[in-house]
Amino acid sequence: MTALAITPPMTEARAREVAAGFDLRALPPDFYANPYPVYAALREREPVRAMPDGSWFLTRHADLVAVYRDAACFSSDKKVEFAPKYGAGSPLFEHHTTSLVFNDPPLHTRVRKLIMGALTRRAIADLEPGLVQLVEGLLDGIEAKGGGDLIEDFAAAIPVEIIGNLLDVPHAERGPLRGWSLAILGALEPRLSPEQEALGQRSVREFTDYLRRLVAQRRRRPGDPEHDVLTRLIQGEAAGERLSESELLQNCVFILNAGHETTTNLIGNALVALQEWPGERERLSALVTRHAPGDPALEPPLTLAVDEFLRFESSNQLGNRRALRACEVGGVSLPEGALVTLCIGAANRDPALFDDPDTLNLAREDNRHLAFGFGIHQCAGLSLARLEGRIAIGRFLRRFPDYRLTAPPERGGRARFRGFLHAPFAVR
Repeated sequence: MTALAITPPMTEARAREVAAGFDLRALPPDFYANPYPVYAALREREPVRAMPDGSWFLTRHADLVAVYRDAACFSSDKKVEFAPKYGAGSPLFEHHTTSLVFNDPPLHTRVRKLIMGALTRRAIADLEPGLVQLVEGLLDGIEAKGGGDLIEDFAAAIPVEIIGNLLDVPHAERGPLRGWSLAILGALEPRLSPEQEALGQRSVREFTDYLRRLVAQRRRRPGDPEHDVLTRLIQGEAAGERLSESELLQNCVFILNAGHETTTNLIGNALVALQEWPGERERLSALVTRHAPGDPALEPPLTLAVDEFLRFESSNQLGNRRALRACEVGGVSLPEGALVTLCIGAANRDPALFDDPDTLNLAREDNRHLAFGFGIHQCAGLSLARLEGRIAIGRFLRRFPDYRLTAPPERGGRARFRGFLHAPFAVR
């Protein structure tokens, strides 16, 4: 039983056909189970592909790095792209064109500076005891039930609590956070149904309405700005880094969404992948059981493992840029205004950079994957994500080295964010 079946290599004729017919807005159902053969066909035959809608799709690692590096030419601002998609002035448009990830300097610089000030090495280290307590409590519940769902009962429960703590959201009010996050990020898919769009619009409204009340309370009773990101964002206004009300609210939504979905996928993808690669599971389980919990010697090998999980099954598979002027990428001329999709999932399996890229190798070194992006937009929370991955995966394997899936895991059915909705499992 596997979630990602081993697919025989395509014939040359089939690979050419797949590359020539690829359309991100018309993906076949089997693409979501295993997109990597399609990515390989594109990377080898049409690495800078002109799409039917006039945009461009990039699959080579070197080309993605070139675009990431050239922030002067390739803009992250999405107003031009999202106005026709969501409707200018709609809740989804306001959110996705105001959040950190879809903006250029100076807004990007101001917000990133404030967020990074609350995600220092010391602040992240201070989160570790609470994270360990949270993970061990979840594992106790799993042991008592003899199993559960890898996503609902474990992977998704961790980042919601951690980001909730960073924003100091009261525990009793965290129930809707995951649903809001899934709906808002789901609206970033290349093709939306009317139902998906309506749910996304409603979720932004509900989330920002809630945050307005939370911000008002925090203004009256500030938290510790060294650990409370919301207080830091609010107090940044007085330090010359003023954010408008919309900028403040939408970037709080972004912090929850970015920290929740990608980390859920990291943990869930990793634990499912270990079922498909039993040799790697046995080696990693043996490693964690040879050391006492919290042993500093575990950090380097577990970090290698987390980065390999991110390379092998990137939580975020797609990024986007817009060319501000005519330019060239990978030997192909792009016009001014070209919309460019960066296929992180394809770049992270590029054999030009990674040996045996379709093999999960948890001891892989010099792992220059792009799961956290690159350049000025590199993920602000990457150190926190690695910490969550190390603690969650390492302690899960210590407790349940022989866990097994009891039914085929259910993919989320999305192209941009690659993860599972459900993965039933049992433990001894």
